[in-house]
Parts: sequence; C-alpha cells; structure tokens
Amino acid sequence: MHGRDRILVTGWFSFLHGEATAGDVLALRRVEEVLGSAGLAYDVVWSPGFRAAGPHFADLDPAAYSRLVFVCGPAHGWQIEELHRRFAHCLRIAVGVSVIDPGSPAVTGFHRVLARDAVGTDPTPDLAARAPALPSRPVVGVVLTHGQHEYGGQRRHEEVAAGLTRWLAGKDCARLELETRLDAHDWRLCGTPAQLEAVLARLDVVVTDRLHGLVLSLRAGTPALAVDPVAGGAKVTAQARACGWPALVAAERMTDRVLERWWDWCLTGGRDEAGRIGAGFRAADAAADAADGLVAVLGMRQVG
Repeated sequence: MHGRDRILVTGWFSFLHGEATAGDVLALRRVEEVLGSAGLAYDVVWSPGFRAAGPHFADLDPAAYSRLVFVCGPAHGWQIEELHRRFAHCLRIAVGVSVIDPGSPAVTGFHRVLARDAVGTDPTPDLAARAPALPSRPVVGVVLTHGQHEYGGQRRHEEVAAGLTRWLAGKDCARLELETRLDAHDWRLCGTPAQLEAVLARLDVVVTDRLHGLVLSLRAGTPALAVDPVAGGAKVTAQARACGWPALVAAERMTDRVLERWWDWCLTGGRDEAGRIGAGFRAADAAADAADGLVAVLGMRQVG
C-alpha cells in the first residue's frame, strides 16, 4: 500500500463511550496478525479512557486512510453510524461482528460485513479464538483489610493498601481480589473455608496485609507476600515468625524495591518453601499451637 492507501482499524475499544474487553482486544490481535502477514499498513485507534497514549480519533486525519476495518462486538448504535459519516470516503468493512438488525444504518453503512453471527447465516468462531498465543502471567490473590481500628495510632492500613494496590496495578499479572470473610448468601464470597482454600491453592502468589491471608495461603502451599500494616509490627509479623515465613515487609519499610525483591522470591523459591511449611502444618509432629494446652487449662479429666 502506498501514500494514503492505509487502513484504520477500529472497534468498541476505540470509542470514548465504548469499552475495551479482553475478547475485543484479542479479536484485534487476530486482525493485526492477518493484516501484518499480508504486509498491509494500518493504524489502530484507541479510546482515551483505556489507552492514554493513543492514537485517538481526535488525533487522526481521516483523509490519511482509504479503508476502515471495524472489529468485533455488535454492529449497532450511533457511534458506528458516526464512523460512517466521518470516514465516508473510505471502504468500510466490519469483521467478526454480531448483526442484530441488518437494516440498521450501523450495518448498512459498511460496504462488507464479515459477521460472526447474523440471522439466516451460519455462525463462525469469534476472532478471539484464533488470536496469537499469549505468554503466561502469574495469578495473584489480593487479600487486604481496611479495619483493625484496635491498633489506634499504630494503624498504617490505608497507606499500606494504597501503596500495595498502586504497585500491583503496574505489575503484569492477573489480580484477583479475595476476602477471608465467609458469607452463605453472597455469591461473590466463599461460603466455606474449603471454597477459599480451593482458590488459594490455584494461585501463584498472594499479596496480603492480613494474618489469615498469610496463614491460609501457606496452608494451601501458596507463597504470600505479607505486609504488616501496624507500625512496629503486630500479629502479621508474629505469625510470620511463628510459621518461619521470610516474605514479610514492615509498613514503615515498604517500598517498591522491597516489594519487588520478595515478589521475585515468592514466584521462584517461595513456592517450594510455602509447600514445605504447609505440609508441616499437617504433619504428625507439627509445631504446638495454643489449642494443645486447652484441655489442661480447662481442668477437666480427659475421656478415653
């Protein structure tokens, strides 16, 4: 393609009032793979709400393009109709879209529609299905608390949570917010400890400032990057010591550099160490806990 013979690739991920879903972006990757393999020049336009670096529609000169490709999602609505008006000089093609109303201006404005599903036609696989393979990313459970007001002036919970979530937002990982509170009626929460343990066991690492975030992760054999949110250290520090777990950060010493060091360790040697500690909890010669002395303190004769 030469001169202004260039393709503009758009989708719902391009609109200020649209959204970028994982499926839409993977569909885009499939289209980019096809265009790139054919040696065709193209630009992708993004919503400023999703990708601040752009390019955005406001940055574009429509005259720079001879063709427009709209990728994935429903071919419906005023925003697509506006594309037809603004890029009226372009050959406009929709690919991998759902056609809800074949007579709508959003659909009829395209010169060609390569649909994934439409009335009276056989469906084709969504473009995301054949997108290029993706590299593996760690799956991270995040267990935080904003409570524990019993620590009074020693509380650093808000600062710790803000620092951790800011740092995590910059990590290339899949983040899963978890709660140790159980609820038999709220579908978003686990109803039993076994349900929560099933989730924890499938994670690569847990980031937490909660005592039970640490202990339950280790019990499941999953490494935990723990931060004690109480100045001077409190129950999280004590529990890490009791468990022999090294990946503990004090609130007043929490920096990105320190977090990165323990993150790297948790995703390497930390897995084996967490497995060893978790197995130790279940061993016949497990370290004593407070319940071991309960019967004697009760002053009652043991039966059997």
